[in-house]
Amino acid sequence: MKLFFHYMKPYRRSIGIVVWLKLLATMTELLLPYILEHIIDVTVPTGILHEIFLWGFLMIATAFVTRALNIAGNKKAVENAHNVSYNIRQDLFSRTANLSGNQFDALGLPSLISRMTSDSYNVQSCAQTLQTLCVRAPIMLIGGIIVTLMMDRVLAAILCVMLPILLVVIFGVSRYGIPLYNKVQQRLDDVVRVMRENISGIRVVKALSKTEYEKRRFAGYNDAMADSDILAGTVMALPGPIMQLCLNVGLTLVVFIGAARVNSGAAQPGVILAFLTYFNMVLQGVMGLNRIFMMLSKATASADRIAQVLETPEDLKVIGEDEAKRPSGDEFIRFEHVSFRYGEDAQTFGDEADARTCGNESEIGGRKKENKKSVGVEDSVNGVREKCLDDISFAIRRGESLGIIGPTGCGKTTIINLLMRFYDAQEGGVFVDGRDVRSYPKDELHCRFGVVFQNDMVFNDTLRQNISFGREVTEEGLRDAVQDAMAAEYIDGLEKGLDYVADIKGANLSGGQKQRLLIARALAADPEILILDDSSSALDYKTDAALRKAVLERHKNTTTILIAQRVSSVMNMTNILVMDDGRCIGYGSHEHLLATCPEYKEIYKVQMGSLEAAG
Repeated sequence: MKLFFHYMKPYRRSIGIVVWLKLLATMTELLLPYILEHIIDVTVPTGILHEIFLWGFLMIATAFVTRALNIAGNKKAVENAHNVSYNIRQDLFSRTANLSGNQFDALGLPSLISRMTSDSYNVQSCAQTLQTLCVRAPIMLIGGIIVTLMMDRVLAAILCVMLPILLVVIFGVSRYGIPLYNKVQQRLDDVVRVMRENISGIRVVKALSKTEYEKRRFAGYNDAMADSDILAGTVMALPGPIMQLCLNVGLTLVVFIGAARVNSGAAQPGVILAFLTYFNMVLQGVMGLNRIFMMLSKATASADRIAQVLETPEDLKVIGEDEAKRPSGDEFIRFEHVSFRYGEDAQTFGDEADARTCGNESEIGGRKKENKKSVGVEDSVNGVREKCLDDISFAIRRGESLGIIGPTGCGKTTIINLLMRFYDAQEGGVFVDGRDVRSYPKDELHCRFGVVFQNDMVFNDTLRQNISFGREVTEEGLRDAVQDAMAAEYIDGLEKGLDYVADIKGANLSGGQKQRLLIARALAADPEILILDDSSSALDYKTDAALRKAVLERHKNTTTILIAQRVSSVMNMTNILVMDDGRCIGYGSHEHLLATCPEYKEIYKVQMGSLEAAG
């Protein structure tokens, strides 16, 4: 809860106002039964109407003041709680955006989503509850006991007997609340993950007629979360019925004992009525404490999960020149004996991260969870991960181009991840412009790149905003990028042109249109290094060839790295890197590889022979 109070500290003055408002409201509320007792036992027997009306008006005015103070306090408490959760979400989003690849893999996207939504909401609810009940509940409890002791010690003894029982129940139950709510949030992570997978892959699910299968799979995770939630809710709700039982028993005893004392002349009727009200107030105070502990249990579990992200240490720190490696050549981009394994340096974050890393998970809903791996993690042998990249070396001069080709999973995209320093290599060195990439501040390094990843994101915004993406791109630069990306033809044909609004993930654009839009985004800032990761797979050969020609001719000073499955896409590059199983099996020009690399020659014959036959 350290994080919780850290975020409440800036609003301590506003919280202090809430405390004073709730304090005054509770004090005036405690006056109401006393005024009632005075009216019944003192004022009414006198028969003086104006005094009766005066005390009645005082009671009504006190009730209105109590209500007004409570409304004002509750409104201010809501504002404070909203500000706390707003700041938490902002910081959580900012920290998430700066997580390294290993840290992101360890946490997982579904868990990050639930921490930013469900967990932050739990903290917000707790912040609001604490402000309103932390004053009201104790004062109701303590003030009610003090007043009842002053009114009738015999009846007050009934309260004193029941309170220890209730407090023991509350503290005993609350002790088990945090682990139970932690389990609920972990199950929610699984539900979010499966839901996200199905929403993203809904076309595949429908195309393969697996809707019912996915419903059953989701039901398994949903049932597991529901079971955990019901267990936590049931345990934390136990004090409620016990309190109600004590309330009813206590009220019954007050009525019987109070009636006997009235008959014997030891007490007044007004005292009994007031005492019943105070008895109810005291038990409301106890129930308020129970609610505080329930909210604290849930919020503590959520705050701990949020703190795991916010307190994650910086993974990819910028190193000094004295620590940086020195390249053996002066090429613009250089890899020297680079080896890398995904997940080797990953930081774990609790049980859910351990399960995610290990791959094998427990049974849920009568079925076994599917084996999961972090993106790019290779199969392991005897518990040791195989290298995703093994002793990779190559060099590119400024303005040259590099094509990377190889089968799926051979490590092509991993080279880009290391070049842009989403991860750090475990062995060897990666250099840009004569400097170790680890010596660059993140923004200084990334501003050199224009990149299109596989399955890149099109945002629900205008095409203009999707291309400029918050950068200061001139209208001329924007138009040139659209032209070079071969996107002008279809964009100019739209009714609103660049002001046409794309749906989420570009659902109202074809695959080829999305890819050309993304390439235009990469070209718009005139980058020093252009990376195209399988970004032309949806383009026909003619458009693909025209696009590559435009990029190479109009961006001669740009160093281009193109990852592709087609030989035709890379054959005109300055150099080609042929990958297989994380290793370099060929490097050089197209002609050189045809003469020296049997694997490349075989790919060329298969693909180009098919094209010639089709032609």
